[in-house]
Amino acid sequence: MPPTSPSTAARRAAWLGELAQGTDRFHEPRRDDCPWCGSKRLRTRLRTPDLRQRKPGTFVVDECGDCAHAFQNPRLTAEGVAFYHLDHDLDHHLDQYPDHHPDHHADTPDGLADRILAARAGRGRHLAAARAMLSHPEPESWLDVGTGHGHFPEVAREIYPYTAFDGLDTTRRVERALAAGRVEEAHRGRLTDPATAERLRARYDVVSMFHHLEHTPDPREELRAALTVLRPGGLLLVEVPDPDCAFGPLLGKWWVSYGQPRHLHLMPLPNLLAELESLGCEIVSTDRREPHIPYDLSGAVALVLSRVLPGLDAPWRPLPPTPLQRGLRTALTRAALPLLASAAAADHVLAPLFRRTRFSNAYRVIARRRP
Repeated sequence: MPPTSPSTAARRAAWLGELAQGTDRFHEPRRDDCPWCGSKRLRTRLRTPDLRQRKPGTFVVDECGDCAHAFQNPRLTAEGVAFYHLDHDLDHHLDQYPDHHPDHHADTPDGLADRILAARAGRGRHLAAARAMLSHPEPESWLDVGTGHGHFPEVAREIYPYTAFDGLDTTRRVERALAAGRVEEAHRGRLTDPATAERLRARYDVVSMFHHLEHTPDPREELRAALTVLRPGGLLLVEVPDPDCAFGPLLGKWWVSYGQPRHLHLMPLPNLLAELESLGCEIVSTDRREPHIPYDLSGAVALVLSRVLPGLDAPWRPLPPTPLQRGLRTALTRAALPLLASAAAADHVLAPLFRRTRFSNAYRVIARRRP
């Protein structure tokens, strides 16, 4: 068995201590009504384990029979969200534990799944999202919510050189974005924090949320907070996964946009539009084509491989893998890379078709806060 560094051994002991208490405490009580419309006509749409990190627990996505809102039920508590997000982001992981060397840092299915999902954060997608606002006057100030490392503001500045881009995120990544010059102001925390909303009240011409709402405990509260920091007449730009995508029922738990356990809500487009209108917004545009991300097939293959291959070295596993297991995992991963590459190629070749059909996996809404 390979030696384990003291910090890794300590982390493993800490994880196992957490898991010894069970995972039920990470869930709120199961609810019997829809958090969006209050209907009690619920059905189970999905039941799945954590496919990407193999952390213990089973997660259920229910769907409302009246409004079609899909949501995690029972929902993770704040403590549970922190537990299942830890080690999820590779850069965040390396920043916290530079001496730890989990298998998924290499080209394994786990690392490849992370890279496939990172397609939604690529330069081309950032440019396309920024260009969606070109028909409107260039804003003076723009807040990117859930900005992470600030890559969107960095790219969008090429199109809007006179706009001041700020970033908000719950992690230290936004502070690194500030240090790198990607944002002019860094705000760490949640937009729904009263102090944050008050400090930023009516400061921005544009607020953007790219694949952010699905991670929030209360998307409606998040939308209200976004309108608070918008100036009258300002624009809200939202992109989220589309639960009406045909890949959902076709791929089941292997559909990457389910994102369990990290996605708490999946909102149908009509629900989001109705909510924005009820908040006094004018819907400027909707788009189900351009926001499509070509990663459904390759993401499903990566998730399957990550699930069936020998387990990765992770602190929440009782024992690290043996040299034989490591070698077998590496060999099988390399053998599977052509299959993964073929799936990724199919995603991109078929993307023009998927964008024009129910296989489109995301949508964009631009709404104006009425004066």
